[in-house]
Amino acid sequence: MDGVALLTIFILSIFVGFEVVSKVSAVLHTPLMSGANAIHGIVLIGGIIVTGSAETPLELILGALAVLLGAINLVGGFVVTDRMLEMFKPKKTAAKDGEV
Repeated sequence: MDGVALLTIFILSIFVGFEVVSKVSAVLHTPLMSGANAIHGIVLIGGIIVTGSAETPLELILGALAVLLGAINLVGGFVVTDRMLEMFKPKKTAAKDGEV
């Protein structure tokens, strides 16, 4: 495929992804985040493997940057998911008259 066709597919996938994600109700965001984190973990492992086989310094730098950003995204997704799940836990009652 030539570059124009690949760029067209990339731009169309951005629009389709935006439309699909914007239609998700708020109740489904936590399960969606968990699934995305699992998928992104697999992508991160693939990035590590590809970076390990880099042959030029540019490939190594771009691969390391991709792995770094992917790891930040993965960890951030788990942090957000954990915070969202905390909202569904029952609240602790306040201590009565100085009880600890």
